[in-house]
Amino acid sequence: MIHNRPPPSTTTTKHNKQDYKSFQLIPIVGKTLILLFILSFISIGLYTSFYDPNRSGITPTTASRRNPNNNSPTDLSHILFALSGSNDTWDDRSRSNSVWWSPNRTRGFVWLEDAQRPDSSPAPNSAPTRVSSPEWTQFGFSSSRPAVRIARTITDSFGLKLPGVRWFVMGDDDTVFFPENLASLLAEYDHDEMWYIGGNSESVEQVVMHSYEMAFGGGGFAVSYPLAELLVENLDRCLERFHYFYGSDQRIWACIAELGVGLTPHRGFHQMDIRGSAYGLLAAHPMAPLISLHHLGAMNPLFPGQDHLTSLRTLYGAYRADPPRILQSSYAYDHTLNWSVSISWGYTVQLYPTLVAVHDLQVPLQTFRTWRTFSEGPFTFNTRPLKGSDPCSIPIVFMFVKVQNIGTWGTLTVYRRLDPAVTCRRHDYDRAMSVRRVFVSSVRMETDYWSKAPRRQCSEFVNGGGRMRGGTLQIRIRKCGDREIVSTVE
Repeated sequence: MIHNRPPPSTTTTKHNKQDYKSFQLIPIVGKTLILLFILSFISIGLYTSFYDPNRSGITPTTASRRNPNNNSPTDLSHILFALSGSNDTWDDRSRSNSVWWSPNRTRGFVWLEDAQRPDSSPAPNSAPTRVSSPEWTQFGFSSSRPAVRIARTITDSFGLKLPGVRWFVMGDDDTVFFPENLASLLAEYDHDEMWYIGGNSESVEQVVMHSYEMAFGGGGFAVSYPLAELLVENLDRCLERFHYFYGSDQRIWACIAELGVGLTPHRGFHQMDIRGSAYGLLAAHPMAPLISLHHLGAMNPLFPGQDHLTSLRTLYGAYRADPPRILQSSYAYDHTLNWSVSISWGYTVQLYPTLVAVHDLQVPLQTFRTWRTFSEGPFTFNTRPLKGSDPCSIPIVFMFVKVQNIGTWGTLTVYRRLDPAVTCRRHDYDRAMSVRRVFVSSVRMETDYWSKAPRRQCSEFVNGGGRMRGGTLQIRIRKCGDREIVSTVE
């Protein structure tokens, strides 16, 4: 028997529809959750792959040594010198070291293989010494055992944990630094990043034997604190792997290369891998602050008639008066007399009784040979040949004698003529040879001069055009005008 069912109630129908809709929402919610999970997984993967924990600048290393003054401008107190020395050479080389080392201002040590002997007598005010830790003796070597010890001076210096150190500067006991210029240079770089700053050799034969990407240790190089920390962690293993290298600087370079840091070259570091006279190179110094000189004892003295130590003191006398300006070139022309003057401030003045273009004046006269083979070249920069048989092709040379302060704002440097071995008999040379002294006046360079786009300063004759009296030529160095050019053409 068939019974007719009563019509469903409205309430029942609504509940059934809601249950049906809820049933339909379940796969949608599930799909959404799965999609969100996948997106989160991808985001985490990308984050961990590309996130640089150092980007914020707060790494475990920097955070642990962060202090309220960590962002203050870098100065000399933030530099620790790590100089490699030897008991056999230190007494002699301490003499030149004392010229540039300033107790209570410069920080660092000369690292020796043994304690100083009782009869040792280093120069007063030279750098203090320490003995290298004995661990270096456990490493193998192929040709130079001292190179292993010297390479580990960075380890010994870092291990002192001295406060406030931002930069470690490596060098030899005969490296002459110009500390104020060095501090100004390093102030341009972020010491919380990894930096390796230095220079190459002057002789191509030396660079080819080592590397164009290597900072040569005699000229000195700077390593920032974070790089030094990572380098020290890995250096001993590098010494084991690279035992076949000759020099300590080559070992350090190879290790730094494995850390992914390249050389930042600077033209103010001078390895001085040259023989003979450095005059031509220093008379045409590149447009960069002078940072270091090396091998001075292996060349002719910087100033004729002086020994090596006196020559260095003479140059340093000028440096103290105006550190950023030392050896900086400036050129002037007297178009009435057709004279050209090239100034290397604090060192020399060259007078040509002809008009010589700037692009020639800025090229060093080759007064030197290569370091290893005493050859005529090649060098890592251009040179002009010296035509020794023709005295008329050589400029009249004046050497720095003294510097005087002009108030608190400027200096007056004095240069005296050298008598040439053979004199040119041309009429134009006769007139130029009447100059016996050159006075050069200048305003002191700003301490931040080299942090700006470099531009060579201009010079002008004060008593040119035939107005010279008493054999004294006066020249003024000044800032160039915005649109000024220095040219053989008026």
